[in-house]
Amino acid sequence: MTDQTTTRDLEALAARRTELREAHLRPASERPESTARGLHHTALVSSDVETTIRFYQDVLGFPLTELIENRDYPGSSHFFFDIGNGNLLAFFDFPGLDVGPYQEVLGGLHHCAISVEPSRWQAIVERLTAEGIEHEVHSGVSVYFRDPDGARIELIADPLGEMYGEHVL
Repeated sequence: MTDQTTTRDLEALAARRTELREAHLRPASERPESTARGLHHTALVSSDVETTIRFYQDVLGFPLTELIENRDYPGSSHFFFDIGNGNLLAFFDFPGLDVGPYQEVLGGLHHCAISVEPSRWQAIVERLTAEGIEHEVHSGVSVYFRDPDGARIELIADPLGEMYGEHVL
C-alpha cells in the first residue's frame, strides 16, 4: 500500500469490487460453458535459452518438450515445457534484439501461477533453497520467486480450480 492510499480509497475499491461481482459474476450453475478448451501455452521471453532450460527443467521439474525456430523472428528459438494437464509454458529468445529487463507493465505479466502436487511442491521449495534462489512462501501452499529473467512465478499446491481452499472455477 502506498502512502497515498487511504482507508477511504480502500473502502471505495472494495465497494467497486462488490459492484462488479454483483453485476458480472454468475453462480456456477448459471454460467455458460467456456468456449475455450484450456491454455495451450503462455509465452515468455528468455535472455538465454540454456539458462532457461536448466532452471525450468532441472530446478522446477518441467520437462522440455520441443525446441524449434521462431517463425516470426529468424534465428530466434521457441521452446516449450510441460507444466501438466496438457498445458505448456513457452519461451522465445530474441538474439540481437535488446528487449531490456523484465518489467511489470499494463498488459504485461504480473505472475504465472502453476499448480503442483503438495509433495512435489515441497521438493521444489527445497531445491529453490538449495540453489540459493530467493523465494517467499505464503499460506503454506504458495511459493513465489523470479525466474532467471525476472518473471514472477508462483507454484501453488492447491488443486486446479481452487485457491487457498476457495473454489475459483
